[in-house]
Amino acid sequence: MSKKVYLLEDDASIAELVKCSLELSGIDIVCFDTVTQFMANLAVEAPSVALLDIMLPDGNGLDVLKKIKQFHPSVICIMLSALGQEIDKVKGLNGGADDYIAKPFGVLELTARVNAALRRAKFEKVLVKDGLRLNEEDMTVTLDGDALDLNNKEFHLLKFLMSNEGKVVTREAILTAVWGYEEGETRTVDNHIARLRKLGIPHIETVFGVGYKFGGNK
Repeated sequence: MSKKVYLLEDDASIAELVKCSLELSGIDIVCFDTVTQFMANLAVEAPSVALLDIMLPDGNGLDVLKKIKQFHPSVICIMLSALGQEIDKVKGLNGGADDYIAKPFGVLELTARVNAALRRAKFEKVLVKDGLRLNEEDMTVTLDGDALDLNNKEFHLLKFLMSNEGKVVTREAILTAVWGYEEGETRTVDNHIARLRKLGIPHIETVFGVGYKFGGNK
């Protein structure tokens, strides 16, 4: 997870206002105006905080929220929406949002809430299973103390599997989380799994006809 804020907002004036305000506070922010663009970048690198509009030209921010919490549960999500009724806020919060800010909003309050969210975020997250250790902060993986040479996709594939330890994950779910698309050639997943196994990484079990599971004994 990076020390970054992602903003998904299709209104250019609002996006620019938020971007300028957060950057003046020293916050690293990246803006996206479509769900497709946002999800493609999320597959490469997850932020610490995501600011999500709800009504978007190619999707719904609540659906994006659901996917973030499914694949990157540690990301703090704040909804930004013109839907400011109590029922809308309840729907967003019940859907997994960590905060909900109705438009129009004050940029000083928004900046304060983002700073508070960043303070809550865990910037360094280490996943460990027996002798296997994955550090999200510096993107390193070691096995019994020896460094493994993984490319970007292999690292994020292993991180996704380790984050879902004990769960069976389908090839389609892996494609969405790691490659950023819901439909594609699932053989790509199999080839990357084979590469991880070739490096000696243990615990990756094949669930025939379904996908993979990270767990079991070394």
